[in-house]
Amino acid sequence: MALTLSVKPIEMESGYNLVLLHERDAEELGVYVGDRVRLSSPSSSLVAAVNLTGEMVGRGEVGTLLEVSRRMGLKAGDRVTVSPLPPPVSVEAIRKKMEGKRLTGEEIGEIVRDIVQNNLTPTEISAFVVAEYTRGMSMEEIVSLTLQMVETGERLRLERGPVVDVHSIGGVPGNKYALVTVPIAVAGGLTVPKTSSRAITSAAGTADVMEVLANVSFSLGEIKEIVERVGGVIVWGGSVSLAPADDLLIRTERVLRIDPPCQMLASVMAKKLAEGVEHLLIDLPTGPGAKVREAEEARSLAQDFMELGRRLRVRVEVALTYGGQPLGRAVGPALEAREALEALAGGGPNSLREKALSLAGVMLEMGGRAPLGRGREAAWELLRSGKAEEKMREMIEAQGGDPKVKPEDLPVGDKRATVEAPSDGYVTHLYNERITAIACAAGAPRSRGAGLRLFVKRGHKVNRGEKLFEIYAEHESKLEEALKVVSRSFPMRIEGMMLERLSDRPREW
Repeated sequence: MALTLSVKPIEMESGYNLVLLHERDAEELGVYVGDRVRLSSPSSSLVAAVNLTGEMVGRGEVGTLLEVSRRMGLKAGDRVTVSPLPPPVSVEAIRKKMEGKRLTGEEIGEIVRDIVQNNLTPTEISAFVVAEYTRGMSMEEIVSLTLQMVETGERLRLERGPVVDVHSIGGVPGNKYALVTVPIAVAGGLTVPKTSSRAITSAAGTADVMEVLANVSFSLGEIKEIVERVGGVIVWGGSVSLAPADDLLIRTERVLRIDPPCQMLASVMAKKLAEGVEHLLIDLPTGPGAKVREAEEARSLAQDFMELGRRLRVRVEVALTYGGQPLGRAVGPALEAREALEALAGGGPNSLREKALSLAGVMLEMGGRAPLGRGREAAWELLRSGKAEEKMREMIEAQGGDPKVKPEDLPVGDKRATVEAPSDGYVTHLYNERITAIACAAGAPRSRGAGLRLFVKRGHKVNRGEKLFEIYAEHESKLEEALKVVSRSFPMRIEGMMLERLSDRPREW
């Protein structure tokens, strides 16, 4: 059964192939909401999901959303044949994973190809992500997923080397280390094509912070030209088709606020394989409030990364770093960019400088630019001498930013509120999740100037009324929202030297 219908373009994006059918036409075709149809014209053909309406399109019309109109080159009044189709084979594979069964390489390939070709609905992609999260994947499945994600995208082929990269699994507020680590490594003679993600569950991803300083959206050819000329970049991976399925899956992860370990492994390695990376350093922040809370769990995940690297012929090393409280004192894109520039100039907080130097040192050793055990020393010399800052400013200029930018030039939110200590005592704990929630409520990362700045961290002695942190927002309503989060979930624990009094004496004593 098929119908020939008149095209009515709908000026709206859905993120996947979607058409609108009048309820009576759908009834005639025997299709329901979420079913698939094939649209065929003399010059092209495409599979799309169906939604129904009684008003937006009339009988005899098919509403084509922007993705469909663009891919098929359709305009108003064109005639297309619409015929019902069964669900893609990949839907059955997703159901199989939901049941906890292992997928074959071909089944994983079907899922990845259908994701990239927009043949799956958001509901079906969500089901796959949740199945990964709850059921997990074997190492064989992860290898297949990684290779399929690389296969469906483009590759960056560089002529200079050694190609080394660093990736953090995140989960720590203020984790802007890459803006210091990467220029140190590049200044030391390494090639670092750093493609980064935007925030998934945090207040600022590396790409969000770098975008405060320069453009992060480039074509693959532009990235190659900059890297060949400058030695490195820090760009948004979603702007190019390196493992494009990863970026589509990240959208779903961001909505669900989950990051399945198996998908994380495949996502990281697929991007790095597509970049042509030979040596990869994984940063695994570990501690209370981080994605990985226990050292034993961190070591297990580290082994998975290294095993996946061995199978894919990429040398992988893993650094377990402290993730029990924010890195540095700034959380939010512009505030973090300011702090990164300060660190490159030799200032900034010790925690940021120490982490950046440690990771850069390992990278220099992995790439053969420093003797084993002397990498941190080499990294420190590159930072102390100003060569790392000079390289960062060269990268900023190559990416279209102002190479003379100063930290104070970067605008932050002018709607501000200071939160003070409610009592005397010591800061015994910082809650990463609550700090992130406050920064996000203030508008980060969408509002670049939103976030918060910490005045004290764990171990600091404070007096009642002393400043603990300041919230920055670009809109008064967002500042009020952030303060409500503070009142519900205070992000610090302040205690005296006596934590608790225990007694078995009667109360009246």
